[in-house]
Amino acid sequence: MPMIATITKNMTKRERYAVFLTGAFLCLFVMVQFIVFPYMDGKETLKRQVAQKTKDLEEMLVLKSRVEALNQTTDLSRINFAGRDKDFTLFSFLDRLSGETGIKDHITYMKPSSSESKNGAYTISQVELKLKAITLKQLTEYLYGVETSRNIMFVKRLTLDKSVKPEGYVDVVMQVETYEKK
Repeated sequence: MPMIATITKNMTKRERYAVFLTGAFLCLFVMVQFIVFPYMDGKETLKRQVAQKTKDLEEMLVLKSRVEALNQTTDLSRINFAGRDKDFTLFSFLDRLSGETGIKDHITYMKPSSSESKNGAYTISQVELKLKAITLKQLTEYLYGVETSRNIMFVKRLTLDKSVKPEGYVDVVMQVETYEKK
């Protein structure tokens, strides 16, 4: 304080007023710049972080529900897989199903093949079959039998062509796959 008194002693009242106003302005500026703005920025940053974390949490909940659904599907598949007959083969199942759905006489060929799965624990059994001149109703019944079977199989590829001779009939080439234990 004594230093300020010596400096301001030789000043006029107007100059002292200007110096004190400038000092007050500088103090206010420093306080706003280094205390208020960082506090406000921190608050905004915190709001953004909370919004991002909320979004991340929602995403995690969606992923959790997907994982739970996959786990349920996997458990159901394991149960169905364990309940499969010991002597089950995809070829014989498709042959029997074609007899049940009345399309056995329309089969041109059935080509079985197999390969190892990526993890090596299972064999991927595949049958390609060609059906000639069948109705869409017959095809639908056959596909329904394949897809709803407890033996866990699926149609990997399906090609339909208009049949040449009978009107309203189609020629079909399809690949059906399943997994079998080694």
